[in-house]
Amino acid sequence: MRRLQHITDSSSMDQSVVRHSEFWFSDGSLILRAGSTLFRIHVSQLCRKSVFFRDMFSLPQPLPTEQEKEMIDGCPVLDLHDSPEDLAYLVKVIYDGPSFANNDRNDFVAVSGMLRLANKYLVEETIRSKVLDHLRIAWPSTLRDWDAREDIARMYETETGSMRGHRFPNPIAVINLAREIGAEELLPAAFYDLSRYSYAQIFEPSPGDPLHPDSSPAMASLSHTLSPGDMQRLALGKETAQHAINTLIQNMEYASPDQSHHRLMHQRTRSATNNRHSRTASATLAAGPCITPAACRKDLCELVELAKQHYLMDRERGCADPLYVAEELGQLKSAEFSDCGACARDLETWAARERERLWKAIPDWFRLR
Repeated sequence: MRRLQHITDSSSMDQSVVRHSEFWFSDGSLILRAGSTLFRIHVSQLCRKSVFFRDMFSLPQPLPTEQEKEMIDGCPVLDLHDSPEDLAYLVKVIYDGPSFANNDRNDFVAVSGMLRLANKYLVEETIRSKVLDHLRIAWPSTLRDWDAREDIARMYETETGSMRGHRFPNPIAVINLAREIGAEELLPAAFYDLSRYSYAQIFEPSPGDPLHPDSSPAMASLSHTLSPGDMQRLALGKETAQHAINTLIQNMEYASPDQSHHRLMHQRTRSATNNRHSRTASATLAAGPCITPAACRKDLCELVELAKQHYLMDRERGCADPLYVAEELGQLKSAEFSDCGACARDLETWAARERERLWKAIPDWFRLR
């Protein structure tokens, strides 16, 4: 940032310099210049919201040289090394307060610009908090909010016919923004979202892919390249997530936490007495005994094999998304255990418990704590 400069009058302005169409107030007392765009604003308004500018203008200004004794329309000029787009978002926040859209990619351009400069120029914390709260809707810290986000994404896919990933911003840009402004609470959700893509989609995306730069609004201040350290975190997290899916499917046979019920699932031959014992143990968890233990055991073994084929061998949808896999496994109850409410409820409860466990482990997967 250069100190206040002065240009004699508007006629001496470079013809390539333009006034911002919205933020040029005729009674403004200061002109901000970002690139080739000029903003005429009020010093008092700027100082009310920004500690940085309040402190700067409270300090005595050095006497200008002869070359600096010039002004634009009677106002001093302050050069800022920010993009005109980001500065426009900041000025809008200062005058009108933060306003948001629906957390899509265009909205992220505005929100990231607000946050980046609000952080840089120490804009009052209440404004920064409101903007971050909005961003957390798309990059949440709770499983419930993540599920709500995923519902929005799936609805968008259905309505538009677009491929997965286009509804929300590029997670790489979110990771880089979080690093820049110190919003580490955004990182687990962003890393997890990114880990669901293949390495080819991440590092060599094709035109039209969600992670291709052309799929996001063009903004010089938005980076779509991970730092070396975050590349390492991504690789480690992706590997751990895949192991989590393998373990999840293998442990599906243990959908009931009762050990006698575990033995029932593993052993193909049991006496009628032992079957009755297992049904009694299951009843303590499912508000009623398993009425068809042999059939349920067979169905569950088949489900495990189907899950292995679908997610591990065929690499179908969700194969890199442990939360999605656990949700799908829990929903298989209605199809396979329609005659046994006890086993259906056990499977659903197991899946919900596993999803909570997985969600809490995500920061560790990506070495974020």
